[in-house]
Amino acid sequence: MSLFGAMNTAISGLTAQSAAFGNIGDNVANSQTVGFKRIDTSFEDYLTTSNATTNQPGAVVARPDYVNTVQGTVTQTDNPLSLAIAGPGFFAVSRPIGDTRGTPLFRPLPAYTRAGDFALNKDGYLVNSSGDYLNGWNADAAGTLDQTRTAPIKVAQAGYSPVPTTSATLAANLPASPDGTPIATQIPIIDALGRSQTLNLTWTPAAANTWSVDITKGSGGPSLGTATIKFGAAGDPAAPEGTVGSVVGAGGVAGSTFTAGGNATLSLTADFGAGPQALSLGLGHFGQSDGLTQYAGTTFSLRALTQDGVAPGSYSGVAMKPNGDVVVNYDNGQSRVLARVPLVTFANADALQRENGQAFTATNDSGAAQTVQSGINGAGTLVAGAVEGSNVDIAKEFTKLIVAQRAYSANTKLVTTADELLQATIDMKR
Repeated sequence: MSLFGAMNTAISGLTAQSAAFGNIGDNVANSQTVGFKRIDTSFEDYLTTSNATTNQPGAVVARPDYVNTVQGTVTQTDNPLSLAIAGPGFFAVSRPIGDTRGTPLFRPLPAYTRAGDFALNKDGYLVNSSGDYLNGWNADAAGTLDQTRTAPIKVAQAGYSPVPTTSATLAANLPASPDGTPIATQIPIIDALGRSQTLNLTWTPAAANTWSVDITKGSGGPSLGTATIKFGAAGDPAAPEGTVGSVVGAGGVAGSTFTAGGNATLSLTADFGAGPQALSLGLGHFGQSDGLTQYAGTTFSLRALTQDGVAPGSYSGVAMKPNGDVVVNYDNGQSRVLARVPLVTFANADALQRENGQAFTATNDSGAAQTVQSGINGAGTLVAGAVEGSNVDIAKEFTKLIVAQRAYSANTKLVTTADELLQATIDMKR
């Protein structure tokens, strides 16, 4: 009978609207949850018989309509390790299931999230507020990224090992009209133990356009050798006036051979107490004015002095870069790239399986995960120091709530009316 059919249809409507209420309630409750993706509700009609002469009442079911690709609001935070994604993509994360002797164990199934409120946990891992561990391309000691696999990013708070000096460069002008007084300049050196040392260079005019330099270990220390530097026409061959034409070493110092535009260097070996240390002192290029020169003047003019050694340093903090690089900073002014955060894209991200409102796993319908650098191949860009909020719009949810409430009330009225009609039919027999 159509009365029973109407009642069954109305009851299915009540069930469907109850599901819609549940989705609305979930959305409203998570309107402030970082990275939460709302669930809309779509309704689907189930038919029994429907043709040109007959239509039997069917039923309605509520289907969840996942909205994983709609962007939430990106807001800046005070957390320098937080990340937001502007555009498509997800962070790859590992979900913990326990630990063994302090080493976390993770579920074998990879997960994905937009919740980027990452911070360091007690073990130095980058973890978001849901407890998910951020995965990235980790780098080796030389800073080379392994882009073949992702793994949880752990920030080691170890110190920065010293790097002994192997080369230094000097850019200065020796006076073309010297007064005959020797000129002294010092070059800072880092030895193999990370200690600060110095090389002392004493320049003495030897002849026209010719200077002699004596290199000693520290001020007043033993001589490591000498060299003769000739400029302009005094060079062999002659060079443009004021530029280095020849470098000839003596004792423990070796000079480089002239080649037009080639490097003018002095090579020597010094022992600062940690074994022999080979050093190269760059004086610019032969025939060019980018290093050591001899132009007009009566005084020595130092323009630039650099060396490639690094003193030891202690961990001072970690920062997140807009390209996804996780950078460790040290108190000696150095920094090191520890890892890079890639993004994961899907052909149909709305078909991902929800683990909760913030974490998802891949399905056959979502397509395979594609791990790429941010900003490449359709992936979004990263915003450092920011998080993406929920994509729930409270005003729209309240509008849907009113509609669902009215629909639920209408279905209850339909059930009541069908019951009254059935009762009237039964009463006809009395």
